Amino acid sequence: MSHCVCQGGKHMNTSATRRSLWLARFCASAGLLLSGAAHAEYKFNFPEPVTPIARETLHIHNEFMLVITILFVVVFAIMIYSMVKHRKSVGHQPAKFTGPTGTVQWFWALVPFAILLFIDFILMGIPAVQAIIEMEDTKTRADMVLKVTGMQWKWQYEYPGTDVKFISTMSTPREQISNAEAKGEHYLLEVDNAVVLPVGKKVRILLTSTDVIHTWWVPQFGVKRDAIPGFLRETWVKVEKPGTYRGQCAELCGKDHGFMPVVVHAVPEPEYLAWLEQKKAEAKAAAGGADRTWSRDELMAAGKEAYAKQCVACHQPEGQGMPPAFPALAGSKMVTGPLLGKDGKIIKDSHVDRVLNGKAGTAMQAFRNSMSDVELAAVITYERNSFGNKTGDMIQPAQIKALR
Repeated sequence: MSHCVCQGGKHMNTSATRRSLWLARFCASAGLLLSGAAHAEYKFNFPEPVTPIARETLHIHNEFMLVITILFVVVFAIMIYSMVKHRKSVGHQPAKFTGPTGTVQWFWALVPFAILLFIDFILMGIPAVQAIIEMEDTKTRADMVLKVTGMQWKWQYEYPGTDVKFISTMSTPREQISNAEAKGEHYLLEVDNAVVLPVGKKVRILLTSTDVIHTWWVPQFGVKRDAIPGFLRETWVKVEKPGTYRGQCAELCGKDHGFMPVVVHAVPEPEYLAWLEQKKAEAKAAAGGADRTWSRDELMAAGKEAYAKQCVACHQPEGQGMPPAFPALAGSKMVTGPLLGKDGKIIKDSHVDRVLNGKAGTAMQAFRNSMSDVELAAVITYERNSFGNKTGDMIQPAQIKALR
């Protein structure tokens, strides 16, 4: 007996109604998935390899997949054949033995083992070992060195022997992250200062960290290496194709782990050398800036920019912080306390001391080696005169230079 409902004087079969509703929902879902708004790009392979390491990794991956696919098909074919051919319904009688009692049993035990041993060592083991040896050979024919330092939550890049050193932080606007604006094309994978490397040159990469473990990862390079505090680890890349390559920190390194992208511009060598000369000139100008006297307005403007790059992730845009892990700067007695001692030196646990040297056992890192004298003086001045703090004082880059 079917169940009916009465609606507006009309009888409706409930089972038919349910089927209609489910069909409507299915069609609506299918239409949404097929529409451009809901379409997402899915890739079932590695990204295009642009380094020898990435290309070799893809080659070995494909080779291994071929081997294990053949093994899978052969083993399951034998199993299915045995189950069909020797099933009870066709009158097959089970063998009555226990343990390896004859030559045949030993044959079927040892021969497959020997085949797998051959496959593991010859077809898979030797190519894998050769690839690993090549991956770890960072020094042979290296053309240049790049030092990468991970810190919460940004990267510092240094080109040894050139005086070029800079911080790379994510440049995706916070408005996009909070869904106040539409997402950009490279959402969460864009930075203010990208790494620039020459095409066709072997680059030895040294990695370390100032706080916790980070992982420098660029998928198209085939490189994913941990940066560990207190250790100097190595890898290498040789980019074969000009372009912009994006990656990110692949280690759960804290609150803003997802906001620590890596962007590398691979360019022809002449273009790289021109960029390097420009960076050298900028570094020289920044060093010279520490020797002149800055006005308060100049320091406040530079400090606001430095705060947005270096401090806002922990202490928040209005200095409210996220206690207890990240204390508020607004109204902080440490921030509004004396700048320097009467002898002109740093007061322990003062504002200047905390910014320069950090605080052990906390997320507050030392900025003396990752920020310039101008940036340090500017951000200290800005914090002391923003968020409701009104000390009215300032510190000059020359003073920071003398305190290092």
